[in-house]
Amino acid sequence: MPKPLSLALIAAIALSGQVAASPDLGAYLAARQAGLTQDYDAAATYFGKALTRDPGNTALRENTLTAQIAVGHVEDALPVARAMLADGQNGQMANMVLLAEAARAEDWTRIFDILDAGHDVGPMIDGLTRAWALVGTGRMDAALAAFDETVDAPGLRSFGYLHKAVALAQAGDLEGADAILSRPPAQGVAPTRASVLTHVRVLCRLGRFERAQEVLDDGFGRTAAPDLRAIREKVAAGMVPTRAGLADTPRGAVAHLYLSLAEALQGGEADPSYLLMYAQAAAHIDPKLARAHVTAARLLDEIGQHDLAAAAFARVDPADPAFLTAELGRAEALRAQGRTEAAIEALSQLARRHGDVALVHASLGDIHREAGDYAAANSAYDTALSLYAPDHPSRWWVTYARGITHERLDQWDSAEADFRAALRLEPGQPSVLNYLGYSMVEMGENLDEALAMIEQAAAARPESGAIIDSLGWVLFKLGRYDEAVTHMERAVELVPVDPIVTDHLGDTYWMVGRTVEARFQWRRALSFDPAPDLAERIRRKLEVGLDEVMREEGRTPADMAYDAD
Repeated sequence: MPKPLSLALIAAIALSGQVAASPDLGAYLAARQAGLTQDYDAAATYFGKALTRDPGNTALRENTLTAQIAVGHVEDALPVARAMLADGQNGQMANMVLLAEAARAEDWTRIFDILDAGHDVGPMIDGLTRAWALVGTGRMDAALAAFDETVDAPGLRSFGYLHKAVALAQAGDLEGADAILSRPPAQGVAPTRASVLTHVRVLCRLGRFERAQEVLDDGFGRTAAPDLRAIREKVAAGMVPTRAGLADTPRGAVAHLYLSLAEALQGGEADPSYLLMYAQAAAHIDPKLARAHVTAARLLDEIGQHDLAAAAFARVDPADPAFLTAELGRAEALRAQGRTEAAIEALSQLARRHGDVALVHASLGDIHREAGDYAAANSAYDTALSLYAPDHPSRWWVTYARGITHERLDQWDSAEADFRAALRLEPGQPSVLNYLGYSMVEMGENLDEALAMIEQAAAARPESGAIIDSLGWVLFKLGRYDEAVTHMERAVELVPVDPIVTDHLGDTYWMVGRTVEARFQWRRALSFDPAPDLAERIRRKLEVGLDEVMREEGRTPADMAYDAD
């Protein structure tokens, strides 16, 4: 968490001229703090309030713009951007707002005026926006030449070719579009969701449905995401899919342009808050572009703004094929906010509308399991597994998760069957090996097999504190205390504030005669807010020692060393 601004920093800000001599300092500082925590909703409010007291302040204008764009209120940013332009202030975000509004209004002449005045955003945005403005004004020859300029620019070949192909398709030259999209990726367009679906639609419009199916399969495989199923079904039926590909109008193409930049850089080194600006600009240009809302929502989720993410996901039209993806994302954002009941309700409604989609039921199972409703989770997982194909890559996870619910419901035979089935689907999977091995350790069953499983898991994930703890604990149960100490100490290094792992280290120290250190670790475990039953047992150990607690429980150290044979 960032530190509050100090009095020295407040004074430095005032003296530096970043705020006026008589600013609304409270609003400014609140806005700065909100900006540091990426709370864009609060930042937009407070920066806007500060700006009313100091309307010509460049820094306040830029910060207000950024916050307003981030929350998707591009229309609120327009007056600020226009004021900056009128005062000769040339900022990238202001220029983006002005270009985005002109594209939304299909005011292509305005776009020429902005770009010709040097109010640029970046080489790709500027070049392709100008090309689409030329398409919008009917100057196709000049537009194609502008697309070619982008093709020839370093690093922009794929973007230039894709937009040129879309422009040709919009003009009715489907053969020309297909020729570009059929080029090898190294010479033409990189395979992305947008490029694949654009090619599919071009091929369908040409009546080449078999080839379109091949392109779909090559691009997405046979296990396509739920929102691609409608497209696949239409192609198989010999129909041209709607809402597939880049765009049908210049305005839509410019919206996709901004979105493609956000998507292309997502997951890399680019700051997600910076990419958010492009996604929100795309959503402003074309509010019906579902992927823009989904991308903006995912970026908001990534920076921890789950409430804004949920609102962005909710902007997707229920009739849009992306609605299913958006609702799954909204439910996850609600869960991340701690609004578990709202997330369950969203997924339950989705299950009623899309009862044939396994992922919906699997997601519902996950959130029920996290909430501790293992019976409801088990039922949801049953439904999901009845819908997943036998070779679906997610099947092992759902089988494993159902096994956890069986174990928590004291249905060990069913749990063990699921865990072993998950291992057959995904041999050597460390999480499954660890859970099954640890469960057998806790039950005092098959300790030799459990040790082999956990050793395999630890070899695969040596930095997992939970797995290293399991390895130490099975050695403890086998009476191999000296060996257990090394692993338990490593586990506590990896997860230093886990009450269970810390308690295990204390028990292990006790068994090798390091009783002072054992009591120290038990006290540490109590400070980490353990579950009530564990806390009670730890307090008893601190009173009388582990040996006496085990005697009271009807066990002895010798009972721990269980021979699986």
